[in-house]
Amino acid sequence: MSSERERLLEELRPASFAIAYRMLGSVADAEDVVQEALLRIDRALEEGEEIASPRAYIGTVTSRLAIDELRSARARRETYTGEWLPEPLLTDPAEEPAAQTEMADSLSIAFLHLLESLTPEQRAALLLHDVFGYGYDEVAELVETSEANARQLASRARARVAEGRPRFEADRERAEELAGRFFAAAQEGELEALERLLSEDVVLHGDGGGKAPALARSLHGRARVAKTLIAWGRTLGRIEGATIRPVELNRQPGAILMTGSGEVLGVWALDVAEGQVQGVRSIINPDKLARLGPVADTGKLLRELHSGGG
Repeated sequence: MSSERERLLEELRPASFAIAYRMLGSVADAEDVVQEALLRIDRALEEGEEIASPRAYIGTVTSRLAIDELRSARARRETYTGEWLPEPLLTDPAEEPAAQTEMADSLSIAFLHLLESLTPEQRAALLLHDVFGYGYDEVAELVETSEANARQLASRARARVAEGRPRFEADRERAEELAGRFFAAAQEGELEALERLLSEDVVLHGDGGGKAPALARSLHGRARVAKTLIAWGRTLGRIEGATIRPVELNRQPGAILMTGSGEVLGVWALDVAEGQVQGVRSIINPDKLARLGPVADTGKLLRELHSGGG
């Protein structure tokens, strides 16, 4: 492969991943789709095909592959143990301009979780048109339907997500400051301080995928959520050297829960708006944590604690 072609493919990779990850909510599946999309454009160029706009080409190929993958992924998720949450993505606060609010919000775990209620075609129409700026004629071609139906797919998707669409704190520094107080209160067991940071109708979600202990269903309400988080904080405190390390996850405030030896126990992703935490998503499925670092055996650690070994 020529160095020029290699350079082009690397330039196209981020745009391809942006579509694939939002479509699938899985880093692993998105990376597979991106690799296949890049292979296809490389093959086309090698065979002498003239591609007027490589970026448009990679977007089209990625979208089609992602739609196919999403159809099979939805079938797998129907048999998933417990609540399915998107795979968290560690992001850099300095990378994406705050002005690109729509792009940032569409990357949040809360929004990707909400998209699970849509059909693959609705999800594609909403993301491609509203987030990535595709015309309805292009969306129609990608999902193999008429332009009128593409408009209808996007409209229905918008209506379905409108009620549950997460709100986000526009002031990033304010959100991070509140998140810092939230994590400190949870780790230090300060129930009243934690309750003051939670909205009255806060929701706590958990994803263990049947591979780590997690909530059987989401919890609602300030008192229940606060007590549960305090209990989790106490358990964390019994693990030697364990910490809650604030990070940015999917362009929103979050934290990685780590052992003293640096193994990942899980992540908490927050929805912060109007000066309060509106939602917490706890992900401890080890399959969704591997890209964040070495993963701890949470089940083993908890068994040791319960048996008096910690």
